[in-house]
Amino acid sequence: MTRVFIDGSAGTTGLRIRERLSDRKDLKLIVLPEEMRKDPAARADALNSADVSFLCLPDAAAIEAASFVTGPDAVVIDTSTAHRVAEGWVYGMPELAGQRAKLKTAKRIANPGCHATGFISLIAPLVSAGLLKKDARLSCFSLTGYSGGGKKMIAEYESPEMDPLYLAPRQYGLGQSHKHLPEMSKVCGLDHAPVFCPIVAPYYAGMEVTVPLTPADTSATPEEIKEIYRAYYQGGLIRFAEGSDENGFLSGCAYAGRDDLEVSVYGNEERILLVSRFDNLGKGASGAAIQNMNLVLGLDENTGLVG
Repeated sequence: MTRVFIDGSAGTTGLRIRERLSDRKDLKLIVLPEEMRKDPAARADALNSADVSFLCLPDAAAIEAASFVTGPDAVVIDTSTAHRVAEGWVYGMPELAGQRAKLKTAKRIANPGCHATGFISLIAPLVSAGLLKKDARLSCFSLTGYSGGGKKMIAEYESPEMDPLYLAPRQYGLGQSHKHLPEMSKVCGLDHAPVFCPIVAPYYAGMEVTVPLTPADTSATPEEIKEIYRAYYQGGLIRFAEGSDENGFLSGCAYAGRDDLEVSVYGNEERILLVSRFDNLGKGASGAAIQNMNLVLGLDENTGLVG
């Protein structure tokens, strides 16, 4: 039976992973007593006893935890930002061309960021097909539920004394140095990171990532882009959806509680909107991590997932 350890199981990503794995009969979870949860020696022992470990930690702690692992066959899946563009780590998005085969034999896997997942799912296929040049100057608007900010932000939004400013969507990352930008450009093969506008809104979970295109960005029509998506996404947790709006609207929480992701195309030949929708805790975090574990274990990658 495969032994699994979640280092950082008290955070939102770790809790969702544990919830998804709790009914799995093929896995044995290694759980540290509460008083030993932050003990370095106990964590190191658990990490080296596990076949697969999930790191659900801040960046510095994830780097430290990864250094604890000495077994040559131990698989580490890091959900932090720490290793997403690092040498020796495989980027954990199996739907990208050629990536599934790499992940099946990987020992060090960097789970994608939530905003990055939405952007990359829209842009990587178009760069690969030559419909977007590598020197394209793109922009990206990304709406997320507040669970993406972790336990502190959840407490702020759910407090009886919540700041009235939290009742409206709030834009952040104003300095254009968001931690997801390096992977967004590198994984897509872009020379320039997009102008990125992330926004947190007063709902718990769900993401809606939009990339606008004009004829200055691409000569492709909406129908040509749709055909690229249809051909590119065959299996996995990402799929193309045709006309999935809700009476002229697109809700950011439509995929809350799920682990899959939808890409869609809207607009016309002058102004195109590329849109991905998913759960920031699902395909944007925990669902993707479990999908990667399933691949490493030789299982159907959708095992234990919702969607």
